[in-house]
Amino acid sequence: MDICKRRARYSRRALKKLGASVCGDVFVERSVTVWRGAKLCGPCVVTGKSVLCEGSAVLPFSHVSDSFVGRGAVVRASALSDARVGEGSTVGPFACLRAGAVVGKNCRVGDFVEIKNATLGEGCKAAHLSYIGDAKLGRRVNVGCGAVFANYDGAVKSASTVGDGCFIGCNCNIVAPVCLAEGVYVAAGTTVTRDLESGDFCIGRCREKVKPHGAEGRYKDG
Repeated sequence: MDICKRRARYSRRALKKLGASVCGDVFVERSVTVWRGAKLCGPCVVTGKSVLCEGSAVLPFSHVSDSFVGRGAVVRASALSDARVGEGSTVGPFACLRAGAVVGKNCRVGDFVEIKNATLGEGCKAAHLSYIGDAKLGRRVNVGCGAVFANYDGAVKSASTVGDGCFIGCNCNIVAPVCLAEGVYVAAGTTVTRDLESGDFCIGRCREKVKPHGAEGRYKDG
């Protein structure tokens, strides 16, 4: 907080004069643009060249830095840095939007989702526990729990593209660089390493083997 104290910040009174709704302990730098009707609930921090549009809400335990929060968008207990959240979208709790993250209109970014240098088109959903890096997603894409966009091979970072209306199931790996055309369905537990055509169904699982009573003696504390 020592650093925060040295920076020029809005007083609660100044924020209310701008037409913002304020409750709790908030820290908003003077460099931030606050539109009438924005809502700030502390504890939260908003810094840099951030913009809070009309009807947007930054809720407790959020840190917004150099980011745009669109009209009616809600940021809940999350970190945004050099990111953009579109109108009517929700972020969090516990999401992390890093540099170059662009979330379109009416999207849902849920808990423990990290987005970096990626664009989500209108109506996309990434509800929980996913990493979306160096990717461009079209409209109405569903990213399932545990899905990972594998963008780095140890030497080079590559990008992937996902078309409109695609469904990416739980625990999938999208290994860049690949292109998923419109309407692709990737079944849960699949690793995608090649381009898919429009309407393709992709499934890549190892089938389990069950040995009756085979667990006996394997777990000594069980």
